[in-house]
Amino acid sequence: MCRFSMFTSVTFAIMLTFTVNANAGSKDTGKTTLKDLQPAGTTDNKNKNQQYDFSFSASGKDYTCRTAQKTKMKATDFLVGSDLSYEVDGDKGKLKSSSGKKVECSIVRASVAAAAPATK
Repeated sequence: MCRFSMFTSVTFAIMLTFTVNANAGSKDTGKTTLKDLQPAGTTDNKNKNQQYDFSFSASGKDYTCRTAQKTKMKATDFLVGSDLSYEVDGDKGKLKSSSGKKVECSIVRASVAAAAPATK
């Protein structure tokens, strides 16, 4: 009888560990508004594509997500103030504009979103 309960306890602990690990790696997805889009860095003969920093708020956090040097995109495809679909997975991000344009980026900054000031 003792052997069965110990086996059950160990099995339960292992299942709990897998459940916690599965939830820890979950992706944050949803819709938000693009707060800002700024060029980042400079271009040269070797790096001809302009990098961009996307700023948006999601799930109580403010994010800045930077495109890679190899990413070619038009800034006019992502209008500041427009709707944006996002997916954040660790330090990787995927954004999709309301017109369907997609871009992958790296999260370079994350902070707790500032609370709106109270009105009187």
